[in-house]
Amino acid sequence: MSVSNPTLITFVIYIAAMVLIGFMAYRSTNNLSDYILGGRSLGSVVTALSAGASDMSGWLLMGLPGAIYMSGLSESWIAIGLIVGAYLNWLFVAGRLRVQTEHNGDALTLPDYFSSRFEDNSGLLRIISAVVILVFFTIYCASGIVAGARLFESTFGMSYETALWAGAAATIAYTFVGGFLAVSWTDTVQATLMIFALILTPVIVLIATGGFDTTFAAIELKDAGNFDMLKGTTFIGIISLMGWGLGYFGQPHILARFMAADSVKSIAKARRISMTWMILCLVGTCAVGFFGIAYFSAHPEVAGPVTENHERVFIELAKILFNPWIAGVLLSAILAAVMSTLSCQLLVCSSALTEDFYKTFLRKGASQLELVWVGRAMVLLVAVVAILIASNPENRVLGLVSYAWAGFGAAFGPVVLISVLWKGMTRDGALAGILVGAITVVVWKHFSIWGLYEIIPGFILGALAIYFVSRAGSPSKAMVSRFEAADEAFKAGH
Repeated sequence: MSVSNPTLITFVIYIAAMVLIGFMAYRSTNNLSDYILGGRSLGSVVTALSAGASDMSGWLLMGLPGAIYMSGLSESWIAIGLIVGAYLNWLFVAGRLRVQTEHNGDALTLPDYFSSRFEDNSGLLRIISAVVILVFFTIYCASGIVAGARLFESTFGMSYETALWAGAAATIAYTFVGGFLAVSWTDTVQATLMIFALILTPVIVLIATGGFDTTFAAIELKDAGNFDMLKGTTFIGIISLMGWGLGYFGQPHILARFMAADSVKSIAKARRISMTWMILCLVGTCAVGFFGIAYFSAHPEVAGPVTENHERVFIELAKILFNPWIAGVLLSAILAAVMSTLSCQLLVCSSALTEDFYKTFLRKGASQLELVWVGRAMVLLVAVVAILIASNPENRVLGLVSYAWAGFGAAFGPVVLISVLWKGMTRDGALAGILVGAITVVVWKHFSIWGLYEIIPGFILGALAIYFVSRAGSPSKAMVSRFEAADEAFKAGH
């Protein structure tokens, strides 16, 4: 195993700490609400950092720096789109969803919320939304496992197959044991580690390449187009990258953080903390890829691994420029990004299978202890399927993420956004929105129409389907009065 011991020791300590947090959370997990939503007890700091960390998966430290390293600043449109989308999600959805889920049967999951909000007694809305979650999240989980495998492969010289299991094992362990509280507490630690790595690394790369003037001169010498935000882009290309921001409205693992906040009063403070964290992380990750161009053009003798796979730019810079102990901490930040997102996704899949299939259709009278253990079994099941999908070493992290992100953004985004803003929305409108959004993404992706990112047509057509189908019917008086009561509670607490 080609690794200096300090890096290995740092990794082991970090993983052990995360599993320990899982066991601490285990002691606070008494029922399914605790396992799925932490008993709605998250304060503003944990809500903020957990929402951020669960969003920023391995692509933050691998996919995005790699894209900037390859193509220059023209790839940074994705970061701008994400910042705008995340801010609007906090502003329009976070507080309202927290209140609406409480007023609609104290819903624990998105399918649960849709069922209660739209009085869907047939179970159709719950089943379809749970199936969408399982399909797209299993792909999303696979992307996290690929990122973890790449990290273990390049850090410890493991084979890809061994690295797959090594990378996934720790995350599965603490999610299995501690559920939502473990995931949220570990997310807070992981968010802190990620921002430390993404502020420190570009500063050290900049010093190593001789400061701003020398670094920018070297980047310009390599290709002056690296500074051009419009290089190689088209109008459709920029719209596609900015379109990533639309995905926020429909990501179940991020929306679960809003649902778990201790009160609507925590949301405004959480928004400020989360957006500051996110902007610093995205600026840092773009800087790593950008300054990496200068470093590796000045040191071509160590550029081999990055030339072979550009998504390794952060890993290689950390290994080359830092003391092995510090490098171990920085590389743990990639593991943190992978683990924080993967754990949330495993938990959302588990909650969909447990709450929306097992409890609703198979065992209505199941005890809380039974449901928690079924939830744990489902974590293992989804993890194994995701590992099988990830077993193809040709997988690229950003490609897998973009498909899953689009699926959720288009299927759930319009439904969630409109359901918390418009009292006239109906059950049939919600069904139409989910189906049209999800089908549009699959079809658009398959045919690659105009090269436009599939989330954009999916989101627009899903929203139109909701509006027109809802206008053809009308919500019940009980639905309208619940919506209005929740809206009043939101305004009172905001």
